[in-house]
Amino acid sequence: MTIALATEAPVFDLPGVDGRQHSLDDYADKPALAVVWSCNHCPYVQAWEGRMIALQREFGDRGLALVAISSNDADNYPEDSFEAMKAHAAEQGFNFDYLYDEDQSVLNAYGAERTPEVFLFDAERRLVYHGAIDDSRDEEGVTQEYLKDAIEAVLAGEEPTVGDTPPVGCTVKRKS
Repeated sequence: MTIALATEAPVFDLPGVDGRQHSLDDYADKPALAVVWSCNHCPYVQAWEGRMIALQREFGDRGLALVAISSNDADNYPEDSFEAMKAHAAEQGFNFDYLYDEDQSVLNAYGAERTPEVFLFDAERRLVYHGAIDDSRDEEGVTQEYLKDAIEAVLAGEEPTVGDTPPVGCTVKRKS
């Protein structure tokens, strides 16, 4: 079950592709934290990765931390292994933290079901937006920039006008 709006962010402490551990507390000084379920192989994630990079570039200096987490079962999807994540992040030039939830405990705490699936938290780490990055897998077809609008609202000290949209993408690959 996905966490509800206004829920406090579940804690995490996960290894990143940068060789460091990353915890929720590491982002305490950021007024906006976007946690995005991700992976390497999903064509939906691949379609949105450039937009994730652009959002971090646009809002990073204003206090956004975008954090991608992969929880996919690497035994059945080796292209989503931690080593493959490191290579993919370097190849794509990720400007955000990319973390590995090997035991799927963080996945279970958040209740994510799709890749990509966004959880945006305000400075108090209350969930203020959940769902899709925007309304089109095809960047040229975007008419609603849900996450961007929600980030702008949070950074302005306001509630996003849209708090929840259906996440779109591949299912998270759970371990059996």
